Amino acid sequence: MDLRDYLRVLSRRWRVIVLLALLGTAVGALTAYTATPRYRADAELFVSVRQGSDTLQLAQGNAFTQARVQSYAEVAASPLVTRHVVETLRLDMTPAQLSRRITATAQPDTVLIRLSVTDTQPRRAARISNAVADRFAEVVRGLERPDDVHASPVRLSVTQPASVPSEPSSPRPAVNLAIGLMAGLLLGAGAAVARESVDRSVRSLQALTDLLAGLGGPPVLGSIPQDARAGRHPVALRDDKHGLRAEGFRRLRTSLRFVDVDQPPKVIAVTSPLPREGKTSVAINLASALAETGASVCLVDTDLRRPSAASVLGLVRDAGLTTVLIGQAEVHQVLQSAGSFSVLTSGAVPPNPTELLGSAQLRAVLRSLAEQFDHVVVDTAPVLPVADASVITNAVDGYLLVVRASRTSRDQVDAALRTLRHVGASVLGTLLNMTSAKEDGGTYGYAYEYRPQRQTSGRLSMLRGGKRAKPAVGAPAALPTPGGEPQAEGVDRDVTLDGEPHSMTAEGSPQR
Repeated sequence: MDLRDYLRVLSRRWRVIVLLALLGTAVGALTAYTATPRYRADAELFVSVRQGSDTLQLAQGNAFTQARVQSYAEVAASPLVTRHVVETLRLDMTPAQLSRRITATAQPDTVLIRLSVTDTQPRRAARISNAVADRFAEVVRGLERPDDVHASPVRLSVTQPASVPSEPSSPRPAVNLAIGLMAGLLLGAGAAVARESVDRSVRSLQALTDLLAGLGGPPVLGSIPQDARAGRHPVALRDDKHGLRAEGFRRLRTSLRFVDVDQPPKVIAVTSPLPREGKTSVAINLASALAETGASVCLVDTDLRRPSAASVLGLVRDAGLTTVLIGQAEVHQVLQSAGSFSVLTSGAVPPNPTELLGSAQLRAVLRSLAEQFDHVVVDTAPVLPVADASVITNAVDGYLLVVRASRTSRDQVDAALRTLRHVGASVLGTLLNMTSAKEDGGTYGYAYEYRPQRQTSGRLSMLRGGKRAKPAVGAPAALPTPGGEPQAEGVDRDVTLDGEPHSMTAEGSPQR
């Protein structure tokens, strides 16, 4: 994975990153709120050598002091200092506990030592710090004094006594929040990369193409973008004829025509590896796209376990396919209209759907519909949970396998293809459904730019003497629109290309 892949992963898993970042920030805030305030009191000491009058001796004494000052800092928290301070101040702690509260640091290239003492009470922190400084200076003088000399050559002077701190040194809310936020972001990024590495779902059109190439086919016939309005407007070519979903189904319709030029499929079964992958929506919109060319189309709902075509289209479900299969009605008696195409709903849900779908009656029904209509689209049950989709193999010309982006796994696609091939089914191709604009953003930007415009200025005319002005000599006449109104020049319009309507681009070239 290169940098762009990592950035794509992070943008795709942003919810996990944001959640962990907020969690880390909350932990930092909770820590700052619940922690006991601690105060730090600082005292500073100056180390010098008593002996030396000329310049050379002073230089030697200064070098000696700088060399020893690092060792002096280690003595500040020793029992020689802490035991005496605990006894003198009568502290309710042991010398070892006091030692953990003392920090002594020697300033680089100086003879200064800074003593810091932390405590839960600000006044006691200052009192302990000053006591430690006095005792520390006394201990160092004793350590450096020779046995036969009463005075020590080293002297420690308190240059800055400790004062009572006005605010706690810890916790620091801003620091805790920043640490929590950074920790959460790092954990979120790690979790995003980890989830991506174990994610086996098909996310993009390229990923599905590569997967099927490794499995030896079938071809990828297109992709349908995710649209939040699909639930309210199930038929894309009717509710938003120039939208992205509508253009996606037009591309699917065109791709199906090139699957087998010599024997184009007439009865097409639409299925998916698992439920809730959008196969019914694809079947409905594929029927609408085929009917858009002027062909007669019939949609048959053979999902006899969870039928949904009738409810999506607002049709009656009780009388339909099962009614015909048990001989209670003829096909023409239960066909319903969905506008541009006919629908044979599922009918009542039977107790034995697999047996009904594998019967000779179903093959006869689909054969009669194929003779009556130019195209028959069959909505079937998912492949993997049940055998319903496999038993109608002999009654259809081929299957269109719907794969839901970011949901269907690679193993499920492989298993569905192997199941269909095992029964000798012809898989015409696959369709990636509900794709994200971030995954295949370059595919859909074209449709946004070349949506036909609705201009009214071209239809306005100047009145002269109460009459409509005539067009200038040589100007092209306005074209009639389907509604009967003339269409102004320069307004994009639909044209027919190879038997299919395509929206004209701004330059006048047909868009596929």
